[in-house]
Parts: sequence; structure tokens; C-alpha cells
Amino acid sequence: MPNNSRPAVLGLIGNTPLVRVSRFDTGPCTLFLKLESQNPGGSIKDRIGLAMIDAAERDGRLQPGGTIVEATAGNTGLGLALVGRAKGYRVVLVVPDKMSTEKVLHLKAMGAEVHITRSDVGKGHPEYYQDVAARLAQEIPDAFFADQFNNPANPLAHECSTAPEIWAQTEHDLDAIVVGVGSAGTLTGLTRFFRRVQPNLEMVLADPVGSVMAEYSRSGTLGTPGSWAVEGIGEDFIPSITDLSSVRHAYSISDEESFDHARQLLRAEGILGGSSTGTLLAAALRYCREQTEPKRVVSFVCDTGTRYLSKIYNDQWMTDQGLLARKRYGDLRDLIARRFEDGRVISVGPDDTLLTAFQRMRLADVSQLPVLVGGKRLVGVIDESDILLGVHKDASHFRMTVASAMTNKVETLPPGASLAQLQAELDRGLVAIIADASGFHGLITRVDMLNHLRRSLT
Repeated sequence: MPNNSRPAVLGLIGNTPLVRVSRFDTGPCTLFLKLESQNPGGSIKDRIGLAMIDAAERDGRLQPGGTIVEATAGNTGLGLALVGRAKGYRVVLVVPDKMSTEKVLHLKAMGAEVHITRSDVGKGHPEYYQDVAARLAQEIPDAFFADQFNNPANPLAHECSTAPEIWAQTEHDLDAIVVGVGSAGTLTGLTRFFRRVQPNLEMVLADPVGSVMAEYSRSGTLGTPGSWAVEGIGEDFIPSITDLSSVRHAYSISDEESFDHARQLLRAEGILGGSSTGTLLAAALRYCREQTEPKRVVSFVCDTGTRYLSKIYNDQWMTDQGLLARKRYGDLRDLIARRFEDGRVISVGPDDTLLTAFQRMRLADVSQLPVLVGGKRLVGVIDESDILLGVHKDASHFRMTVASAMTNKVETLPPGASLAQLQAELDRGLVAIIADASGFHGLITRVDMLNHLRRSLT
């Protein structure tokens, strides 16, 4: 195939399926989800990646051998990388540091250059991801700054593809669309199309708690932005391409509710969506249940949940973030990330090999393991330094038993010990072992202590 031919994968962007939600309480309404996760790059942003690059090529802003630069929460970057790399361009992306590992690895796998910057700063700060991208675009020769937040090709992509697809798939019978705002391209493009074909259609805004968009749409007041863990939607400013004129309802959805609804969607409907999908679903269900007359409503599975397996669908991460409800004791057991009574302790037995211990540490991303007899009785602890001491002279020592290298003189703290006692144990360079007459409860590390202190701020 000649190199100048249009990459075939680009023909797979768009025409995504629309499915009916059948296993949630939608009140008197019928709710549909458009599976943008079925685009080849896994998200709705494939559409604008293609549109912005095609437009830049047509008007000469992007020349052969040029570089595409963008600030992105991940998915726009993936769309640009999919299209840009397929067409032979260099792609440089700036992402905030709250993005999932899967997104970053995917970007790098496609050959994009990724710059990670701070997510705790706002517009105007030199390390704000959009400002960093704009600076790189000025510094890199022959760079095209995609600038999704101001690029007219962004909403045009949805006006010309997403919106007419929905209108055809619903057989011209639609009352409301539930949508989030990241760059505002989806909302604005849909608004422009449906203003022509269905002026009475209601736009419903789904927004993370902490974002300024919902309150601005309700009152015209630009509040003080907070922080949120949901990726891809919510803003701390109003993008220039935003059109809120058709928004009739706006819901602020917490991270807890968003992540819970994403997980519910997978269990109930078998649809694996990302964090913003949970936000949209939660808002869509609220809207549907508030109605007194039947309405036909559409929302989106914005991207695939495979990008969030280490986050939303990882119970350990959810627990560490305080986003997964679990039993509270009011003592040190609340600080244990992997509690024995919850069946989540990763352990080894004294007769296991050092290689087994090492592999389990790597799999669980921990540096120490309790040593349990029969999976119940604590007889020791083994950490990375114990293993290294055992094998550094001879790699064959990986076959030795855990019992030969573990620390068997363990000091424990009862669950009722104070935070000061816990801190003293950690200050000694030790992991805190929580146990009492009823048995072993789990380990507390410095990271667990930091997570506890961080959660106390919210």
C-alpha cells in the first residue's frame, strides 16, 4: 500500500452503536447510550482528533513532517495520536498527573511524546497543562497547536457526525441529551444541530462536583473551582467554544457517585465505560426519574473502561482514595489498606520460595508481605531487603524458603493503639503490624498513613 494513502483505520471513526438501557430504573423515560467507546481509539475524542487534523491540513497549518501539540486529559491525545501517527506526524502531548496509567501507556505505545504536568494548578499557572502545551507549540518548529478548547473544528465534528447519527438512530424522536463538558465541543456541536432539527430538545449537563460548569449554566456565576477525580469532563474555566443556550438542567455529580455508576453499568448492562460515563449515567438517571411524562433520552459511553482498570475497577485504588465504602471501626483498622477480615491480604507462607514472595510483591505493588501459616496465623514478615539479602550473592537462592529470610520476631500494635504510637513504629523504619488476641488484622505502611492524612483533608 502506498504511504500517501489514507489510513484505513480512520474510516472506522464514527457510526457508533446506540443501545437501550434496560436494567436500571429510568422512571417513565427510555434511556439510550451511544457507545463512543467503540471508536478505534476507544473514545468520542477520535472524532475531533480526525476533524482538527483534517482541517489543519486543508488550511496549511499542518504541513508534512510537522508536529501536533495538544493539552489533553488523555482521550483527545489518543484521538490525535491515532490519526496523527497514522499520517506520519510527530505528536507531543501534555497531560495532567491525575490521568490513568493506561492512558499514558497507550499514548506512548502509539509513539506520542508525553509530558506530564501538575493537576493541582489552574489556568495561568506556568505548569497548567494548557499553558505548557501552548508554550511547547511556540518552541517546536513547524508545530500545529490543536487547541481543542478554542478550535472550531472541535464542535463542527459533532455537529456534522455525532448529532446526525443520533438523530437517525432515534428515528427523529428524541427529547433530551445528557452530556458533559470538557472542551465543550460535544455540547456545542449537538446544540447547533438540534437547534435546527428539534428546537425543543433539552440539553442536560452532567458535571463533576468541583467543576464550575454546572453552577455557571444555572446562575451565570463563575464559582471557585475545586478538585475531582473523574477524568475528561469538568472545567475550572469556561472554554471559548461553549454554547450553554440549550441546557435546561445541570447536575453536579460526586466522584463517589460517578465511579459507583460506572461499576454498576458494567455489572448490570455489561458495558465497560470510563469515569465520565459514570457521571453521565448518574445525571441521566436523575433526570429520567424526575420526569412525569415519558421521554426519550440519549447519553454517552464516552470512552472505554479498559483505560481505568487500575483505578475505577481496582478495589484497592478505590479504597485508598476513600471512594469505596467499607466497614469503619474507629481505630487503626481503618488505616489498613488490605484488611485480613476483608479477605484482601496478600501474603506468603513460610514454605513458599523467595521468588514467590518477590512476584507477589510486584503484582500487588507492595514492598513487604505478612507470612501466614495456613493463610491465618502470623509468624513473620518479609520485605524487599530481606529478599535482597538472601539472594544478592547467588540468584539461585530465590529457590530458598521464605522462612529462611523472613523476620520472625514481630512486634505488633493492637487496633486500639494511638496514631502517635503508630507514627513511632513507622518512624523506626518498620511496617506496623496490627494484631490482637482475635488475630492478625493487617499491615500499615507509611503510604497508608499518608492516605489517611490526605483523606482527612476532604
